[in-house]
Amino acid sequence: MPNESLVEILATIPDPRGRCGKIHPLTAVLSLTVVATLAGMKTLEAIAQFGRDHGLGLAHALGFRRAKTPTKSMFSKLFRRLDVSLVEAALHRWVQARLRETDDRIAIDGKTLRGSAAGEVPGVHLLAAYAPHAAAVIGQLRVDAKTNEHKAALTLLGILPLQGKIVSGDAMFTHRDFCEKIRAQGGDYLLPVKDNQTTLQAEIAAVFDDTAFSPLPTAASGSRASNGQQRGQGARSVGAALDRDDHATERLCGLAERRPSIQAGARADAEGEDGSRGGPWHHQPLARASRCGAVAGVGARTLVDRE
Repeated sequence: MPNESLVEILATIPDPRGRCGKIHPLTAVLSLTVVATLAGMKTLEAIAQFGRDHGLGLAHALGFRRAKTPTKSMFSKLFRRLDVSLVEAALHRWVQARLRETDDRIAIDGKTLRGSAAGEVPGVHLLAAYAPHAAAVIGQLRVDAKTNEHKAALTLLGILPLQGKIVSGDAMFTHRDFCEKIRAQGGDYLLPVKDNQTTLQAEIAAVFDDTAFSPLPTAASGSRASNGQQRGQGARSVGAALDRDDHATERLCGLAERRPSIQAGARADAEGEDGSRGGPWHHQPLARASRCGAVAGVGARTLVDRE
């Protein structure tokens, strides 16, 4: 099915005027407004003058039934009665039908409408969703003075197709409810985090910090198991040579080397010196007194006498 033209889309907008006194068709008036705006006309007076300047040819091409196009007062009365939300919805359908499947980005931002401020009356602030690939606004809401862009954005997200889209914006939208609404509709988001959000910054840094869970070095992860021997398995004779990886642990203060086990019979001579008793095998770590001091609860001199 081919995409509808802009004129066909404008024809779907309801006419707020009654039957009596209707001179110009609504579709023709809206079409003239679009053409004049694209030509650079910014006021209602300029739009009306644009139609008069281009005469009968443009009037008939746009669908007017009379030679003269509307005046400024007619534009003013009509636009005050038009339902803005219905106009926005119609334009949204027209733009959405022309978006390509690769148009997966949506940028949300708010701006004050140029020329809308008059004296003490503040300007009209609009929050818009912009599609960069299509170079068009696909959704827009007015932000009242009693609210802010963050709350208005939650309403705007509800009318946007976010499935498979990536939504971006400034730090004002970096809120939990904003992100949750995007994810609930099948989209993703890309938002900045400022320095005043220290906790969030730390959590993000932890996720991307690959050094926090780095693997053990090759030398430290090696063991006797690679040589067919199990550490701490079976009995070893007194005075047996220590492996190199056992000596490596002595470089850290508080870690004593593992000495060979002492058999129960061999401990009989030393039992009177320390009064200690144990099972069939008695393991005692040898303290490195020269580096880290004696191990708590075992005197360094007593272990030397046992050897």
